[in-house]
Amino acid sequence: MSLIKQLWLTIVVLLLLAFGGSLFIGVSTSRHYIEQEVQIKNADNANALALSMSQLDKDPVTIGLLMAAQFDTGHYRLIELRDPAGEIIDRREGSERVEDVPSWFVDLVRFEVPPGRAVIQDGWRQYGTLALQSQHSFAYQSLWQSTLALLGWFALAGAISLLLAAWIVRTIRRPLKAVVQQARDIGDRRFTTSEEPRTRELKEVVQAMNQLSGSVRDMLGRESERLDQLRRRLQHDAVTGVLNREAFLGQLRNGLESSGRQASGTLALVRLARLGEISEQLGHADTDALLKSLADSLDQLGKVRGDGVAGRLGGGDFALLLPGNLDPATVGRDITQRLQLLKQDESRVSLGLPSALIAYSQGDRASALMASLDGALATAENRGDLAQLVAEGPERLPLFTSHAEWRRALEDAMQTGVYLGRFPVLDGQGRLLHLECPSRLRLKGEWRNAGVFMPWISRLELDAALDMAVARATLKEIARHGKPLGINLSPASVRNARFVLDLRALMHSQREAAAKLWLEVPESMVIHDLESFRSLCRELQPFGCRLGLEHVGREFRRISDLQDLGLAYLKIDASLVRGVDASPEQQTILRGMATLCHSIGILAIAEGVDSLQESELLYELGMDGVTGPGVRQHDRPGG
Repeated sequence: MSLIKQLWLTIVVLLLLAFGGSLFIGVSTSRHYIEQEVQIKNADNANALALSMSQLDKDPVTIGLLMAAQFDTGHYRLIELRDPAGEIIDRREGSERVEDVPSWFVDLVRFEVPPGRAVIQDGWRQYGTLALQSQHSFAYQSLWQSTLALLGWFALAGAISLLLAAWIVRTIRRPLKAVVQQARDIGDRRFTTSEEPRTRELKEVVQAMNQLSGSVRDMLGRESERLDQLRRRLQHDAVTGVLNREAFLGQLRNGLESSGRQASGTLALVRLARLGEISEQLGHADTDALLKSLADSLDQLGKVRGDGVAGRLGGGDFALLLPGNLDPATVGRDITQRLQLLKQDESRVSLGLPSALIAYSQGDRASALMASLDGALATAENRGDLAQLVAEGPERLPLFTSHAEWRRALEDAMQTGVYLGRFPVLDGQGRLLHLECPSRLRLKGEWRNAGVFMPWISRLELDAALDMAVARATLKEIARHGKPLGINLSPASVRNARFVLDLRALMHSQREAAAKLWLEVPESMVIHDLESFRSLCRELQPFGCRLGLEHVGREFRRISDLQDLGLAYLKIDASLVRGVDASPEQQTILRGMATLCHSIGILAIAEGVDSLQESELLYELGMDGVTGPGVRQHDRPGG
């Protein structure tokens, strides 16, 4: 029996005992009082009647008339006159029937009152003995009415007491439920905190659990910060703080090989010309500060435009990767504005800040793109301090030429149906965790990868429509084949409250399939809109689906903010995974990330795995799953 039920049972029993005891005592006391009053009345009336009869002639007719008159006016049950030998001289007796009172009540409280007795004298001689007993029906009626009134009052008091008890129980149950939920969360390694209740005992429990959650959060914060420092030393330039050459080129290659939004966009190069002369004039420290200002400006532009990444390729050369931004001319204007401000702010030397841009898409080679940009940047440098060129990439014919054509084609393609790719995510025993299912749309008679249409999906604000179409297709496939499938949700969809409600309704209608659905959003969602992602988790977790983050790396230090969300998994970015067999630093970082994930009950999955050998090492480092071009479903570690 639950604690609440026991509490209610105790309250009801106590109320019944209190009210039942009070009723019993009240009725018993009233009955005893009435019996005393009736007994006194019987004695007084008997004495008074006997005295009157003693003063009269003892004529039987006169005695009979006096007894009849007394009986008719005094509400008596019995008046009886006996001679000294015990023989009845006269007798008057009324009905014992009690009106308006239940017979069971009369039997329950029956009065035991002896009759009043008095002696009648005839001179010095005893004439007889008078016995007088009052009628009890009025006493029963009075006691019954008082009992009903007492019951009514007790019922009202009981109802008020139960309402008060219900309020008290509710005030106890609410924090108790919070305590139970927090205990369950901690059991699931979700170290949530809750508001401290007013109840002292519960308050002490909540304080202890909040302290535990706070300690875990602090530990996660310290360890994730330490790992982030290791990652920054490995991937970031020590002077400017942006990605170094190897890390940036790795991000570029990952984007070109992906099948999502990152597969197309704009790549830019910016050079701080005449770096040697500037260093001689400004000194080493001021030159480093100038390089950092340039890097910060490009990094801010990347963040403003979405998931952009800035990097230092060496010396005064910087690069900016802007996935999903397909218009180099627009990006070029933003870059030129920032470079003009930087040039104006530095009055000690004349800065040369040429730039070059190129559009890229899935399938392009990173080396070819960089070569084209290098040539364009050299030409721009010869043309002036702020000269800019847009390099010619591989010649591509645009699918559509206007916004209206793109919108119509995309809406028709989503209406026709979405094709889902299949890329396995395997655990350490080679078992399937889930299949990643990037979306494909049929445009101009061919199935196109997301890298082709996702920039236009975002530009035309069709993210929610595409994600809903993908979710419907995925749940239908799960219902058909029973395999767990994973899909990506765009940040724009997660921020759309209407989409979240529609997705919740869709999963509610297909609960069995929803339990095998894996949903993931980019790591950048945590940076830009954690509350929207938190709301998504609250709405969808009751259906048993698994929610996670993809491309995790740069913001892993914020894992302490995620420990109460109930995330199922994190996918570690390929930039931290590729080449892990040759980098002890990467191995240390990945081992630490896996350990922290496990400490809060989250699976750690490595992205971008190129070979079976890499996957074996990643499992040894603590990874729970791997995915990438080198992962096939029938591979077995150690096989």
